[in-house]
Amino acid sequence: MGMKTQGTEEATGLEDGVVVNFQSNGIRYNSPVAQVVLVGLVCFCCPGMFNALSGMGGGGQVDHTVANNANTALYTTFAVFGILGGGIYNVLGSHLTLFAGCSTYVIYVGSFLYYNHQKDQTFAVIAGAILGVGAGLLWAGQGAIMTSYPPSGRKGTYISVFWTVFNFGGVIGGLVPFVLNYHRTSPSVNDGTYIAFMSFMSLGALLTLTILPPNKVVREDGSRLELVKYSNPSKEAKEILKLFLNWKMLMIVPAAWASNFFYSYQFNNVNGLLFNLRTRGLNNVFYWGAQMFGSVGIGCLLDFSFRSRRTRGFVGVGIVAIMAAAVWAGGLAKQLQYSLDNKPELLDFKDGRRFMGPFALYFCYGLLDAMFQSLCYWVIGALADDTQILSRYSGFYKGVQSAGAAVAWQVDAHKTPLLYQLMINWSLITISYPLLILLIALSVKDDKDEIGKDGAPLPV
Repeated sequence: MGMKTQGTEEATGLEDGVVVNFQSNGIRYNSPVAQVVLVGLVCFCCPGMFNALSGMGGGGQVDHTVANNANTALYTTFAVFGILGGGIYNVLGSHLTLFAGCSTYVIYVGSFLYYNHQKDQTFAVIAGAILGVGAGLLWAGQGAIMTSYPPSGRKGTYISVFWTVFNFGGVIGGLVPFVLNYHRTSPSVNDGTYIAFMSFMSLGALLTLTILPPNKVVREDGSRLELVKYSNPSKEAKEILKLFLNWKMLMIVPAAWASNFFYSYQFNNVNGLLFNLRTRGLNNVFYWGAQMFGSVGIGCLLDFSFRSRRTRGFVGVGIVAIMAAAVWAGGLAKQLQYSLDNKPELLDFKDGRRFMGPFALYFCYGLLDAMFQSLCYWVIGALADDTQILSRYSGFYKGVQSAGAAVAWQVDAHKTPLLYQLMINWSLITISYPLLILLIALSVKDDKDEIGKDGAPLPV
């Protein structure tokens, strides 16, 4: 079984179950890295722009209530369809799952455009619930592709490639409100900001149609992914239920729960309370830009720092834990200076030294977010290589993550003291480290196949 590809090649695919050597110049469209980049571009346009809007605090509105309620509805349905999403992906395949998921992002942003004129949050809450369904489908498919397409020794690198492309969407998305609202005196963003986001999201939905199914992807050594046989709903329902008794998944629950819990605090109560409208947009450029650096750094560490994959995992957890302690300690020092009853004067990016300290803190929050989530995905990817299994694992991770986020947005909606919110976030992320270390110790194996006979790593 072979197929023609771009570039210079010797042979392609599998012949009677034997791997045939494959060589190619440049990046092939059917290579794992090209497909991961395509998924990254899809997420650049859809969740990347969503993140930029959320990072404004209150979805770009002066009153955070509508965004908090919409996000609670979003993450409630996301929690359900995140877990179900892996099974749906295994039944429907990549095109239908990803296209359906991306199509819901436009509806969500459109509801805030509607709110700009009608001041009725009903549409926003309904749109949030619809987006939760779509996001569950998108992220289950994304997780399956990102963790199963790469060879086992390069999963950290591929995760960092995806995370860099994806978060560049947040960078561009941060520039949109900064430029379009530079001279705006109103505390809410203008219509053009929402329309620009909707345009990007529509493009992202169309890009999903360019992604290849797993059985058409060929690695650089000529090997293919395992032949994908689409599953059926009854089988997937059984396999999803088994996840709740899977000790590996149970050990990753605290990390998953913590990994989006801090967004409501960071977006609404750091960026949203400390800075004016245009500066919040500028800050998001650097928050999501920091994620690009964080994902590349931790990805290289997890793939190249030590010969032993398990050792790389231990070191990765240790570095992220140290980084988190430093960043949240800095956040505590700043949080002690203001509260909901004692709000600070809003800062502008032209305020010099007064601006730099809070800005650096927000930048480091973004850096830490990417390092922590990339680490979690690396651990998930190290637990299996099968696309269907990893789609379920990724869906379970996103489902638990979204359940935590749904709670977090309501914690903020109920005006929980900011110091309490910070301490809850810091505690949740700290609890996850020992369990990640134990999971790596028990389940991540040192794959001898990652190293060639001459001691050199196998090609990507």
